[in-house]
Amino acid sequence: MNIIIPMAGMGKRMRPHTLTTAKPLLPVAGKPIVQRLVEDILATSNEKVEEIAFIISPAFGKEVEQHLCSVAEALGAKGKICYQETPLGTAHAILCAGDTLAGNVFIAFADTLFKATFSIDTEKDAIVWTQKVDDPSAFGVVKLNKKNEIEAFVEKPKDFVSDLAIIGVYYFRDGLRLQKELQRLIDNDIKLKGEYQLTDAMEHMLNNGVKFYTGQVEEWLDCGNKDATVYTNGRILDIKHGKEELIHPSATITDSVIIPPCYIGAGVTVTNSVIGPLVSLEKGVRVSDSRITNSIVQADSIVKNACIDNSMLGKSVTYMEKPSELSIGDFSTQQ
Repeated sequence: MNIIIPMAGMGKRMRPHTLTTAKPLLPVAGKPIVQRLVEDILATSNEKVEEIAFIISPAFGKEVEQHLCSVAEALGAKGKICYQETPLGTAHAILCAGDTLAGNVFIAFADTLFKATFSIDTEKDAIVWTQKVDDPSAFGVVKLNKKNEIEAFVEKPKDFVSDLAIIGVYYFRDGLRLQKELQRLIDNDIKLKGEYQLTDAMEHMLNNGVKFYTGQVEEWLDCGNKDATVYTNGRILDIKHGKEELIHPSATITDSVIIPPCYIGAGVTVTNSVIGPLVSLEKGVRVSDSRITNSIVQADSIVKNACIDNSMLGKSVTYMEKPSELSIGDFSTQQ
């Protein structure tokens, strides 16, 4: 099986964090988003993954490319870098993977993490992963027939047709068939709002005999902006608590309290502080005289005399709050 990860977007909603780091390489619970995504995929399949193709912008640079290839190699697969030089839509992005579109193919867009306990049925023609949502009008959804097969893809329906929202994770048994369908869109210039869309290719495949099924995830986690990423970090910590080693043995914790679940990375020092719950301190972070909850502090940052919640600090940040001198009379309230 091959995996394709389209991730060429520049992550503008995550700025300033994406000015120096590609969004899929931002950490959640101690690992880059894209690594968590690939691990989620591998957990749903017993098949060996031969190749992982990362669709990126050439602007990401060689350091990002090397990091992505090392993620693939650590998971026992060959890493392949493919470029989408112009953002022309989801179908165009996937087509940039070239000959990775062969055999069994799993496609997942890099904004998405998910919690699932099922296994992929690789004999099915195609699977589109979904989650039930309260307001389907904001999503692309799938409509099912009585056999629980997908009979239609509906983009942001004004009237209710289904509450199963497409989360951006797909399986195709025949990658070459998909490649031909994507190329058909390009050759015939079939666009929606100026872009070539994967859903148009899937609609044509559905109308020509390919059977699509839905796989429902237990939880769909987004990393599209700061608040969503901090929330996702907390949920991953909850999910991995007790299942994954979250406190590195080289961390030094002195006169401090760690309220789980938290990720404490290699070489972290915590002094006279309270950390947690739902906090990730990446490699080399130094915290002293502080209280941190529900936050991500990236590598080699320094936090001192601070009280932080629902926050995200980048790499090599120094953040210090000045102690206050107070003179407050009886029966006062300071907020």
